[in-house]
This record gives sequence, C-alpha cells and structure tokens, in this order.
Amino acid sequence: MRERIVRTVAGSMVLLSVLMSQLHSSNWLWLTAFVGFNLLQSSITRFCPLEWGLKKFGVESGEGKCY
Repeated sequence: MRERIVRTVAGSMVLLSVLMSQLHSSNWLWLTAFVGFNLLQSSITRFCPLEWGLKKFGVESGEGKCY
C-alpha cells in the first residue's frame, strides 16, 4: 500500500507542477525537478522520505498481498 501511495503522490505532484507552470509561473517546474531527483535518489539509496513517514504512521507495506 505504501508503494502505491508514494507513486500516487509523486505522479500527482508532477502533474500539478506542470499545470501550475502553464497557468501561473514556470518556477513551478522546480517542483517537478525536485520530485524527479527524489525518485532517482530513492532508486539508488532505497530511502524515500514519504515512505518512511507512511511507515511511521502505520501504513502497511502491502508486500505479499495479491490484488
């Protein structure tokens, strides 16, 4: 479940920042860059701040469950 939430939040942030860059200011693209960098570093280090926070709040990992 945590993995799905992380993907949903990351995708939503990218789409929101692209939309805001078109409607408001191109500076919103820095949010897209931040999200992309965070996804890249988490694939290398296997540490994701959002996933860590979700774990602290008790959200289950979803490992071993069949959907």
